[in-house]
Amino acid sequence: MLGLPAKITKGITTATRLVCDDNSGAKLVEVINVKGGHGRKRRYPTAGIGDVIIVSVKKGKPEMVKKKELAVIIRQRKEFRRGKGRVAFEDNACVLIDDQGLPKGTEIKGAVAREIAERYPKVVAIAAAVV
Repeated sequence: MLGLPAKITKGITTATRLVCDDNSGAKLVEVINVKGGHGRKRRYPTAGIGDVIIVSVKKGKPEMVKKKELAVIIRQRKEFRRGKGRVAFEDNACVLIDDQGLPKGTEIKGAVAREIAERYPKVVAIAAAVV
C-alpha cells in the first residue's frame, strides 16, 4: 500500500456518522470498524483521510439501509498537517468502495482531499474537485 504524503491526524472513531458523498444510494453512514486498524488496548479504533472503514448505512435507498459496506474517507473536520500548513474540511465524508478499491458510485459531489490520489486514483477520477 502506498504511503500518504501528509501527516494525517486521525479524527474519526467508531460510531461516527459520515456523509456518503457519492451517488451509490447511501446518504448517511455510521462507522463500525476500521479495516486493518491496529490500535491501543481498550481504545476505540480511529481513522483518517485515506483509511478504509467498515460502515453501516443509516439513511438512503431502502435496499441499502442496514447493509454493511466498505468505504474510504475523503474529508474530515479534524485538521491535519500538509507541508508547512494545516488543512481542515467543513464536514466528514466518505465514498463507498468494493473489495478492489473501486468506487460503487459514478460521481462524487463534493471535494476530495489530495492525499488519496495515489492510493485510490479511480475515486479521484470521478470527483468534482480535488483540494
